[in-house]
Amino acid sequence: MQTLRISTDKAELDVPLIHGFLAEQSTWAKGIPLATVERAIEHSLCFGGYLGSSQVAFARVISDYATFGNLVDVFVLPAYRGKGFSKVITQAVLDHPQLQGLRRFTLATGDAHGLYAQFGFTPPLRPQSLMERYFPNIYQSAP
Repeated sequence: MQTLRISTDKAELDVPLIHGFLAEQSTWAKGIPLATVERAIEHSLCFGGYLGSSQVAFARVISDYATFGNLVDVFVLPAYRGKGFSKVITQAVLDHPQLQGLRRFTLATGDAHGLYAQFGFTPPLRPQSLMERYFPNIYQSAP
């Protein structure tokens, strides 16, 4: 099995690859503009997954590094799925020194509940206390 190398060095990120996946292949960010992806990366803790010098996986965390973190934009390119790379990148996120001791770590997923349950993620204990403003088609309706 190939070893996935994880890096949080933003200089290594293949931003066109990340944008291409999110804008064209993801179910959650179809049509996202490149400038939005660049701004999101700039203001997040990002994890690239690499085989050699090629990026094949990505994850991003939005956090105050003290009390809260939100895991977003996790993906493994289709050709590299089924090799355990999603587990490797998720474990790297949860092991990162700046993300220790957070009171709440959240994520949203439409189809990977089984993966994240392996890492202790559960449905919200008090869903009645959670609220959101959600615009699922914002990138398709942008001018």
